[in-house]
Amino acid sequence: MNAPRDQYEATNPRTRYPNVRPEPQTQAEPGLQSEMRPVPDLGEATYRGTGRLDGRKALITGADSGIGAAVAIAFAREGADVALAYLPEEQSDADHVIEQVRAAGRTAVPIPGDLRDRGYAQTLVDQAVEELGGLDTLVSVAGKQRWQPNVEDLTDEQFEATFDVNVFGLFRLVRAALPHLHPGSTITTTASMEAYQPAPDRLDYAASKGAINNLSKGLSQALVERGIRVNVVAPGPTWTVLQPSGGVDPESLPDFGSSESPMGRAAQPAELAPAYVFLASQESSYVVGETLNVNGGMVTP
Repeated sequence: MNAPRDQYEATNPRTRYPNVRPEPQTQAEPGLQSEMRPVPDLGEATYRGTGRLDGRKALITGADSGIGAAVAIAFAREGADVALAYLPEEQSDADHVIEQVRAAGRTAVPIPGDLRDRGYAQTLVDQAVEELGGLDTLVSVAGKQRWQPNVEDLTDEQFEATFDVNVFGLFRLVRAALPHLHPGSTITTTASMEAYQPAPDRLDYAASKGAINNLSKGLSQALVERGIRVNVVAPGPTWTVLQPSGGVDPESLPDFGSSESPMGRAAQPAELAPAYVFLASQESSYVVGETLNVNGGMVTP
């Protein structure tokens, strides 16, 4: 896969990464990134740190693969120690990311579990605080997405499961983390282009992303007086394991991203990581309640 020398190299953005055009493929949920073809680019060979997060102690959900994994690698190379949250079934993917974090000379704390488990958020935060020696950066990336072509077939169980992971899981995590956060801490959540342009075959996912966007903006107003900044990243189509594990129609994969984004291709996770680095760094000290759209030119309200 073609890639820039590092994230600072100036290239044509349309061809900076290839249009993946993957063949139709399916995996059982939650899927493994290592079994995708092609395997997404997390920035392993290209992300160059410059000390922007030196000394930070970060907890990242969905850190085994995709955007969460790319963020974990970038944070480590920027000087942060990282606690990684992911499902136990995703351990083999997580091992690769843990190796990358430790190769950067930073602490990696793996904490597998399920965000639908109401006790996991507290366990996750407690262990992260204990092993990192504190917590000042929370990044929520983990999400559930299921393709369902017919509205009548979208069950209560699926709708509830999607909101349980994407919205309730996020709220429980923030609530558990707040006693440990202090002025200068940051919370970054993950919405989606679908918060603005909901795909009709992903109604529950799109609705949950709209809720995340709204919840995050409310949190930003509630917490700014404590010196805690809350912001959102809203990705456009990004090649991650969500797609082949039931997130989209498998037959649509060859055109994934190319027909939606004016950029003419889907993003790679490596292209999302710098947005999270910016929002966690002190460079964004006056940025609060922002939704940073990283979507290849898809116009938002």
